[in-house]
Amino acid sequence: MRSMLVVAKTSEHHCEHCGSSAVQLKHVTRSFNKGAALLVVEAIPMWSCPSCGESYFSAQTMHEIERIKALRKSLAVKRSVPVAAFEALPV
Repeated sequence: MRSMLVVAKTSEHHCEHCGSSAVQLKHVTRSFNKGAALLVVEAIPMWSCPSCGESYFSAQTMHEIERIKALRKSLAVKRSVPVAAFEALPV
């Protein structure tokens, strides 16, 4: 599941890969695991660089994702999610 929204462009941060000051803060949705263990985390801050194309999470964000995964039973809210399978097209 991938959903992105550009929230801010800031010159305070520079791309960790190319050093560009054009890096943008986006908020994305990511899914972890599958089936009954599926966990969807929304509004994750992600840095994205239009200069080199790299996207990355800060170390602080990665730690928070791990905390959310560890505490999923107390933090997550159950929602019904429609799921579809991609059917391969004939070649």
